[in-house]
Amino acid sequence: MKTPLLTIALAAGLLAQAPFQVKVTGHGQPMILIPGLSSSGEVWDTTVERYKDRYECHVLTVAGFAGVPRVPAPMLDRVRDGIAEYIQQKHLDHPVIVGHSLGGFLALSLASKYPALAGKLVIVDSYPFLAAIMDPGATPAKAQEMAAPMRQRIAGETQDEYERYVKSGVGTRMMVASESGFERIVAWGLASDRSAVGDALYEMFSADLRDDIARIKSPTLVLGTWIAYKQYTDHARTEANLHRQYGKLAGVEIEVTDTAHHFIMWDDPNWMFGLMDRFLGEPGAVPAR
Repeated sequence: MKTPLLTIALAAGLLAQAPFQVKVTGHGQPMILIPGLSSSGEVWDTTVERYKDRYECHVLTVAGFAGVPRVPAPMLDRVRDGIAEYIQQKHLDHPVIVGHSLGGFLALSLASKYPALAGKLVIVDSYPFLAAIMDPGATPAKAQEMAAPMRQRIAGETQDEYERYVKSGVGTRMMVASESGFERIVAWGLASDRSAVGDALYEMFSADLRDDIARIKSPTLVLGTWIAYKQYTDHARTEANLHRQYGKLAGVEIEVTDTAHHFIMWDDPNWMFGLMDRFLGEPGAVPAR
């Protein structure tokens, strides 16, 4: 019998703590929900409320975000492998994996490396290769060159400078439609470890999963949006880009909203839940057109 990766790491003292915190709510088929950059697992509260009577919801908050202590880099690999270990330790039978943004990237990475563990995937506004959103010709090497200054800038800021940047809303003001939603994002950002944010941005931006996703065996639903990025894209270009990036994932279903910003679960929950219900085979779900 093989010794699980995380068990080896813990025995060797390589991990001072788990790479995420978990809150479990509900009963039924297991569902793991992974939030995005700097976000608390509370981002999934309305999703949990909808599904908790039929699914056992395992809601993560990633290390370094929203008050959870950070883990050393490579951060995202630790989180991915930690989720795989969690699934095995808890004997979760092919859990549904729902991931938003960075959480969607982690879900793709998990299902690519451990295709036998994951059940259905729901990917909320995330891409296998983030750098290719704006530059379809980007390569991993070029992406690393672009991402390194981001991490260096964050690392070089004082805590006061970082907090002023988070409060300014640069990069986040257009991510959600409501002011209350924006205030929650800012609060989580202020409670996040800036080194962890820099590590996560660098690792996600420079990684390219477009070939790796060919190994995924799970049925996958991708939910995309464009209006938060309308200065450089529109519905047609966003949909075309999603199909290009997910081209090697057999049977992927892609849907694009015209109403929600990046936090789709907050801006248009009816649209998202309707598609999820159909994809998950919920009773009374509207069939795909």
